[in-house]
Amino acid sequence: QVQLVESGGGLVQPGGSLRLSCVVSGGAFENYAMGWYRQFPEKERELVASISMSAYEYYTDSVKGRFTISRDNDKNTVYLQMGSLKPEDTAVYYCAGAPRNTYHPRDYWGRGTQVTVSP
Repeated sequence: QVQLVESGGGLVQPGGSLRLSCVVSGGAFENYAMGWYRQFPEKERELVASISMSAYEYYTDSVKGRFTISRDNDKNTVYLQMGSLKPEDTAVYYCAGAPRNTYHPRDYWGRGTQVTVSP
């Protein structure tokens, strides 16, 4: 059974940084495309960034130049480094994965981690 566990969320001031981590177990991580999504209150979940098996990166426009997705296949972990954070980045962030190359992986999900950007 594939399990994804996120960590690293919290409260940060505008302009600050956070790094989210997602550890994957139960699957061949190197054969998974991975992604980070976020969900605002009363909104649908949206893709923030994704990374393919070959480390090709995709970002939604609102985070380009501020967020970086990366993966460490030795640690079965995908990261989201978030910088220049804005209050509008406040959301629950979810890790997701799929056992194929897709820029929109969503077969498996973590439970989410809250990120709050506030003075």
